[in-house]
Amino acid sequence: MKLSILKDELQAGLNAITRITSKSITLPILNNILIACEKNFLKLASTDLEIGIKYWILAKTEKEGAITVPAKFFANLINLIPDQKIDLEEKNNILYIETKNYKSQIKGISADDFPIIPQIKSNKILEIKAKTLSEGLSQIIDTASPSQTRPEISGISFSVSKNIVEMAATDSFRLAEKKIILPKESSIPETSVILLQKAAREIINIFGEDTKRIKIYFSPNQVMFESEMNEVKHPHIQLISRLIEGEYPNYKEIIPSSFKTQIVLSRQDFLNQIKTASLFSGKINEIKIKANPEQEIVEVYAQNPDLGQNKSRIKAKVRGQKAEVCFNHRFLTAGLSNIKTKEVIFGLNGEEDPAVLKPLDDESFIYVVMPIKSS
Repeated sequence: MKLSILKDELQAGLNAITRITSKSITLPILNNILIACEKNFLKLASTDLEIGIKYWILAKTEKEGAITVPAKFFANLINLIPDQKIDLEEKNNILYIETKNYKSQIKGISADDFPIIPQIKSNKILEIKAKTLSEGLSQIIDTASPSQTRPEISGISFSVSKNIVEMAATDSFRLAEKKIILPKESSIPETSVILLQKAAREIINIFGEDTKRIKIYFSPNQVMFESEMNEVKHPHIQLISRLIEGEYPNYKEIIPSSFKTQIVLSRQDFLNQIKTASLFSGKINEIKIKANPEQEIVEVYAQNPDLGQNKSRIKAKVRGQKAEVCFNHRFLTAGLSNIKTKEVIFGLNGEEDPAVLKPLDDESFIYVVMPIKSS
């Protein structure tokens, strides 16, 4: 293997693929990335056996070949090299790195030992704007929680029906759903899968700033997200992930269709008051929300026997019944932080039934949170 490449392009590829590598005692090759010279391309690849990432870069190639080297070590070295042009050459499982002012050698492992990252071939292909998908996932991803007993809720529900993509996540105490409306009806049949949470994080990291469209390939057990190069018709990045087996809970059953008390108020003011009250909350992160439709006021209250208490008021449009409900302040903060509008709707149904936060005049996002039973 022998080729020349620009540092910035190599660095961008390494940033995309090295996050999923980790120290593995039982399978040391997983600590490494694959570096392969293919015709006019440099291919970088990494895997943790659940997720695989392939990244192609146009390069000046002299000799095809491949090697694997320690991911973090190689990335750190490239980051520190100031020169722009880098020559890479493999001889006898040693990678030689040479620039105008630097010469380095890294002991590698044969590319033959690197796990095969599957190539998905499927007729079920969805095209979507990369940034739109990433922004949608970022609104819900932290709501999912790892669960050994219920692995299906540790992932992200991802459904496609006609021109709507629905994504949802829950940890049993709260639920977040994001809808994306496609510009035209999808050609694929109705599809529902459960994404790994860590795969969703990598989608956000890799495609979050991409302004192009990406293709999503669905197969029974795996899914692939693919972007193409600008210069030539060739894949630029492929992220392949296994899917979580099982059926996602029918979460739509718990989303309230009406509210005993409905509040419209400033998102930022409400968030600030919750954060202030949280400083006085107890061991279960409890804060109390009071809504008064006659005075059109919402009160946020918290008390800690060791620290003291805090009460604040905010003007709001309150319709329906008076309400007094306790919540975990962390859950409310998370929901409000993922809403982008200036005003929010806060729907309450008493002390025991689910409450809802959603943007005003925007039906694409909804956040459901269970109250805490007051003692």
